This record gives sequence, C-alpha cells and structure tokens, in this order.
Amino acid sequence: MRHLLRMAGHSGRTNMHARNLAIVWAPNLLRSRDIEASGFNGTAAFMEVRVQSIVVEFILTHVEQLFGDAPLAGTPGGGDWGA
Repeated sequence: MRHLLRMAGHSGRTNMHARNLAIVWAPNLLRSRDIEASGFNGTAAFMEVRVQSIVVEFILTHVEQLFGDAPLAGTPGGGDWGA
C-alpha cells in the first residue's frame, strides 16, 4: 500500500491517482473467489470490482492512519529499496 501511495504521489505526471491505482490493483489485491467460482459476468462482476476498488481507494487515502506513519521506502528517512 505504501508503494501505491508513493506512485499516487506522481499523479501529476502519470494521472495514476489513488482512484485509478485502486481500479487497476483492486482485483489483484482483493481477489474474490466468489467471482471466480460462480463465473460472475456482466453487471455482477462489475459491481464486485467496484466495491473492491472503493475499498482499495479508501486504504490508499488512509495509509498512515491504518498502518502507522513510518516513512516510505525510498524517501528521506525511509530506507533504500535496493538494500
């Protein structure tokens, strides 16, 4: 989540703000066995993915409150990704 938050910080250049990142990543982060098992399609699948993206967007906009305020990796005081 912190990595996605960091990516959202570049939204001015990439247009990948929290909502767009949530839409792209939600199906992978919150995979639903219900959709896979029942073969949801059309409206039901769209609604399930919509709920997933809303949850991921909420998490992205509340990372510090949910996971603490530790610095992000790759930022001052946040360590090095290559280590």
